[in-house]
Amino acid sequence: MKIKYLFFWIVIVPNICASQMQLKGMVMSLEETSVVGLPGATVFWLGTSIGTHTNEKGWFELPFTDATNQLVLSFVGYETDTIEITKKTEVHHFLKPKKTLDEVVVNGSVQATSTSFYSPLNKVSINEAELLKAACCNLSESFETNPIVGVSYSDALSGVKQIEMLGLTSPYISITQENIPSVRGASQVYGMSFIPGTWIESIQVTKGTGSVVNGFESISGQINTELKKPRGNDSFFLNLYGSGAGRIEINTHLLKKVTENWSTGMFLHGNTRSLKIDRNADGFLDVPIGRQINLMNRWQYTNPSSGWVSFIDFKYVSDQKQIGEVLFEPKKDKFSTIHYGGEIGTERIEAAAKLGYVFDEKPYQSFGLQASYSQHRQDSYFGLNRYDIEQHSYYFNSIFQSILFNTMHTFKTGLSGALDIYQEQVNSEFYNRNEKSIGSFFEYTYDNIDDITVVAGVRFDYHSVMGFTLVPRLHVRYEPWRSGVFKFALGKGQRMASVFTENQKMFASSRNIIIESTDSKGAYGLSPEVAWNYGLSYLHKLKLFYHDASFSVDYFITDFQNQVVVDYDASPQEVRFYNLNGGSQARSFQVQLDFELNTKLNFRFAYKNNDVQVTYNKGVLRKALQPTDLYFANMEFKSKQEKQNQWKWDVTYSLIGKQRIPNTESNPIEYRMDEWSSPYSLLNSQVTYVLSKKLDFYVGGENLLNVTQKKSILGVDDPFGDYFDTTLLYAPVVGSMYYAGLRYNL
Repeated sequence: MKIKYLFFWIVIVPNICASQMQLKGMVMSLEETSVVGLPGATVFWLGTSIGTHTNEKGWFELPFTDATNQLVLSFVGYETDTIEITKKTEVHHFLKPKKTLDEVVVNGSVQATSTSFYSPLNKVSINEAELLKAACCNLSESFETNPIVGVSYSDALSGVKQIEMLGLTSPYISITQENIPSVRGASQVYGMSFIPGTWIESIQVTKGTGSVVNGFESISGQINTELKKPRGNDSFFLNLYGSGAGRIEINTHLLKKVTENWSTGMFLHGNTRSLKIDRNADGFLDVPIGRQINLMNRWQYTNPSSGWVSFIDFKYVSDQKQIGEVLFEPKKDKFSTIHYGGEIGTERIEAAAKLGYVFDEKPYQSFGLQASYSQHRQDSYFGLNRYDIEQHSYYFNSIFQSILFNTMHTFKTGLSGALDIYQEQVNSEFYNRNEKSIGSFFEYTYDNIDDITVVAGVRFDYHSVMGFTLVPRLHVRYEPWRSGVFKFALGKGQRMASVFTENQKMFASSRNIIIESTDSKGAYGLSPEVAWNYGLSYLHKLKLFYHDASFSVDYFITDFQNQVVVDYDASPQEVRFYNLNGGSQARSFQVQLDFELNTKLNFRFAYKNNDVQVTYNKGVLRKALQPTDLYFANMEFKSKQEKQNQWKWDVTYSLIGKQRIPNTESNPIEYRMDEWSSPYSLLNSQVTYVLSKKLDFYVGGENLLNVTQKKSILGVDDPFGDYFDTTLLYAPVVGSMYYAGLRYNL
């Protein structure tokens, strides 16, 4: 009881006293399935000069007056409201968008990439302007103009690009599509290439474990993509792309308003690569040949007056790749030793739905429901190794959001569940398993409007393999002065490792696969991965050369309690999987400066250091094929602000530090590699000419310095021998690559 009374005097009474002196409130708008504050809205007492504007979160404070109790709220593009204030309590009011708008000309710019100053999470938003700086053919290629996410090739055959955050690769990153799990399990390696870049409206990247609302699997971060909405501005879009590497691509979407509340969108992506390229003359394709067809139909229901919003998506993907020797012909050489080669065929079906409702009389209260189903089937072979996988996934998540006492204290709670059915075949061995989970979460947010925000959450789940799990997470934001903010994050994550599908590159080698099973209940006899992630960051806004700039620095540590160790160092002829016996820790440090030299010229500089140490059977080693350092610079130039007859030029330079290479000392000397790679530089650039609001043309180049790894494949002279290995890749296989394209909007 003493604690209850103490809470009353510390929390409730001060809020009541404060509300008696000042009227506090929030001006909001309903956008899709969420409520957002309107920054800069005007709030004043009718017939007086007493007024104010809302802050960046939509909050305002206004002294009471005896002259009137009529409060006027207005915002550009929204209908002005006058409400009667009868109680000295917080005001939470929605403004409705105007059905027709007068023409308004606004001069200014929106940052293509921005780190959230007000969110307690270390979140970076990437909008469409950033994605257009490069060809951005799919999600895995969307991060090459910024240092947030590291991008590299996974092996010398598949052409697949893998990503890294905080020193850890994609299996430890939660990849979602509009906050519904997207790339996971069977789609872990190739799934990011199934999300076309032109379909993406924006990307939110969160460092650390993130929110408990999105599940328990995230360990090093979350990447969430927002797709183009059926109620978008462009009724028709077309993108045509062609590259010197033989890649031809078409992207198009058609958006149509069906009724007052219903809209739909048809999205089409197709690409093909039929040109066999072997620039290093080793007899193997530098990039695979193949094709992809990607179709999506989206439906959107929006009814602001009723508070209901919903999305329904249907998607189909067919992707075919051929890898291996230039002379390989599947019909004649499949599963033979005449020529080395392989095929990777994938078919994927997805269906997803989101439903949101905001209570009319309680605009701070909302309910949301997410549900999805996917079927992923991959049939593949790599030389004489066969790997097939089929996965059926079911997912739902329900979220209820409201307040405690007042809107300084909010909470989210709900139930979520998932079912994953796996069927795998590795050569003649079959691995089938089902993973079920159901759980609940509660997340509390305290925001005093001024300088402190705390988000504390906890999940409690039951998993059919991991058993009962408790996942706590904490995020704290503190703003000691108006130009700077500190953020602290602490959280736990855990997941089941899918060792075959997450490490498919090992099949394109002569390595024997050895699993050291120690847990009879775990998948493949391996225990679940469990890790704690904690970090501290600081973001500072400043003026540089009389223009806006921002400086950020962050340091994160991921400490594994258990990890499935992937060991390429035991022997050049083996890859071993086993549970961690000792320590495993990833330390990541990054510092970044973004600034405008003038309204036409923007710069971004960054330095990142990853120190990942893992206990292997032979001792503690730095994680292999992981750059120690990254030096990054990006320049963006615009000839003028108007988007007509405008030239844009973007240049990105990266210096990638040395990387440890797995041990090859026991190989014959001609099949050995150095212990460490040498640092190398990458230079990418693109020039865009915006002819009008409807049409623009672009030309660009990647790896303009023509940097390649001299020995990208071991044992090319005997691909069916004991020393063949395509997994030791640390630099590009393909040299300079040039491309061109056009975009048309209607």
